[in-house]
Parts: sequence; C-alpha cells; structure tokens
Amino acid sequence: MRTFFLRKTVSRFALPLLCFVLALSGLSGCAKAASTVSARLRPDMSIVIDGSARDFYNASGQEVHPILYDGTTYLPVRAIGELMGKNVDWNQTTKTVTLSGSRTAASTAGTPDTAAKTADVAAEIRDDFTVVVDGVTRTFADANGKTVYPLLYSGSTYLPVRAVGELMGKTVAWDGGTSTVTLSGGLVTDADSFSGGTGSETNTPVSTAPNGLISLEDAKAKALEHAGVTAGDAFFVEQELDWDDGRQIYEIEFYTAGGKEYDYEIDAKTGEILEFDYDAEHMPSFTGSDGKPVTTIITREKAQEIALGKVPGANASHVTKCKTDMEDGRPVYEVEIVYNAMEYDFEIDAATGTILEMDADRND
Repeated sequence: MRTFFLRKTVSRFALPLLCFVLALSGLSGCAKAASTVSARLRPDMSIVIDGSARDFYNASGQEVHPILYDGTTYLPVRAIGELMGKNVDWNQTTKTVTLSGSRTAASTAGTPDTAAKTADVAAEIRDDFTVVVDGVTRTFADANGKTVYPLLYSGSTYLPVRAVGELMGKTVAWDGGTSTVTLSGGLVTDADSFSGGTGSETNTPVSTAPNGLISLEDAKAKALEHAGVTAGDAFFVEQELDWDDGRQIYEIEFYTAGGKEYDYEIDAKTGEILEFDYDAEHMPSFTGSDGKPVTTIITREKAQEIALGKVPGANASHVTKCKTDMEDGRPVYEVEIVYNAMEYDFEIDAATGTILEMDADRND
C-alpha cells in the first residue's frame, strides 16, 4: 500500500524534496503539525439523517454546529459516533479518536443554542490526528483523491461530511436552496468506504451511490464468487480501499480452511477484477491451537470480548486495534488495548478463542 505525506513548507522546492528523502530513509525530520485556518461556523445549516433533522451536542451538552471549510461541510465526530451506536474514545497521548464496539452510554442530551450565528472562526487542520473505527485506521479523501484531515474547533474533532457518509454507509446530498445536508440510505457493513457502480466480472449485484464506488462488501462478494468460495469458508487477512495509478481499488486477500490463498485487486468504481492470484501450493491446512481442523472462525467482536476479559475496567472504546492475520499457518486475531497508561497486546486463535500470546507494557 502506498502512503503519501502532504506537508506545509517554507520553501516551495527544497524542503519538500528533503522531506521526501527523509521519508524514504525512515527518518522523522518532517513531523506532522497543526495548521490554523479560517472556517465558517454554520448554525443555519440543517443536517437531515434518514429523514430526521439532527442536532449535535458535545460531551458537556453544549450544541455544536456544522463548520464550512474550503467548500466542504464538517460534522463533529463524537456526535456521529453516537448516531452510529459506537463508543467514542480520545487518546491524548497518541492523538487518536477511536469509534468501536456497541455503545454502552446513552446519547448526550442538551439545550439547543438558538443564539448561535453564522461567523468566521479559527479552526485547526490536524494531520496528526488518527481515526480508528472498529480496529481499522481510516484515512479520507475528497472526490479527487486528495487526502483530507480532521478539523479541531472548540475542543471538538470534525470530519468532512463525505467521510461521515462513508463511515455511516450513507449517500450524501446538498440542497443549496435550503442549506440542507442529507445523509440517507446505504447498508452499514464496516467502517470502510461504501458506494455504487455496476460490476462487470460476475453476476453479484452491487449498490449505487453518488461517489461511484462499490462497497467493500460488494467487492468481497465479487472476489468470493469469482473464486467459488463461500463467505463461511473464507478468512480475510486483508480488505482495504487503496489508490493505485490514480484510481481507487480494493485490495482483498483471503484463505480457505483447506489452506488455499486468494489475492484480488478490484476496481472500486466498476467492480472489475483487475488482478487475481491463487496459490494452493505449500500452504498448510488450517488447524487451531487444539490441533483440530478449522471449520469456523470466531467473530471480531468475540475476539475483543476475550481480550477485554483480561483487562479489568477496560471496555470496547479502549480497543485500538483488532485485525486478522496468519501465524504459523493458523488464523489469529491481533488485539491491542490501551487502558490506564498500559498497552495490552493479544494474539488470539481465531478458531478456538484461545489466547496464544499476551503482553503488557506501559504506554509512555
């Protein structure tokens, strides 16, 4: 996966070249930093989600309003997390916003701020903030593929409404006549990009959306159908939206319980399978820690529950990573929990739920 870093510079040529060289050499001479920008507070803007007008409140019950910056509407992440039914955690040490699990606290109630007026405000572009949704680190791009970062204003973190639509699996529309942003429809599958397209490789139907992308679930379904593998027989070790040669693609890799490996690159707009690789040689059959053949895989939620059971007081909001991997021919979940100044790392057998490894270190 390619990663590109955009930096503000004093010199238009010399320092960007230096940053590029340092990035290639693994040095950290060009650190991320906040940039102050002028944005527009828009209390006059209406946000309608699935037919209902919504107001947003911070943790203290104060109403927070949409922000307009560079032609894009931004919405508060914590309030969106409430609407998604997820716990929202802020880690000051790592500057990470985490949305995870099933929400354990009630949504915040507050009093509408009817005195708020449209005004220019100072906000910060925070390219040093990380957004993690259900264990997956998320990055966001505008319609042209340019990376966009969270905004920080008055203690609240904001994301572009297009990114919010991706997280919620909803299409986004703008009515300039009424100053209304509408988020509607869609099927929430995971915290990955969602959308449409028409598909060309298989008969698997795909959903449609204004940004023209098929959903991750559609891409996975196409790969499985092409491979002739059922969802219950597949263990996905990679499933992400990426950029390659100026176009968005889904990179999908999965194994079967019989030890076969499949790799796919799928055009995120058309659903076309661009590359396909299949390897059945030298791949061990999957067995669990009990020595028995793998026939079922525990869910991501179950793996988190097992790990949290070893960290008294921690809950789903403290899970900073939960991903699938292969270890010695065995499918595993790697779970990371940051709680009470400690970092806990688990490796859990995905077939049996057995904790294979557990480490704990101070999170300095």
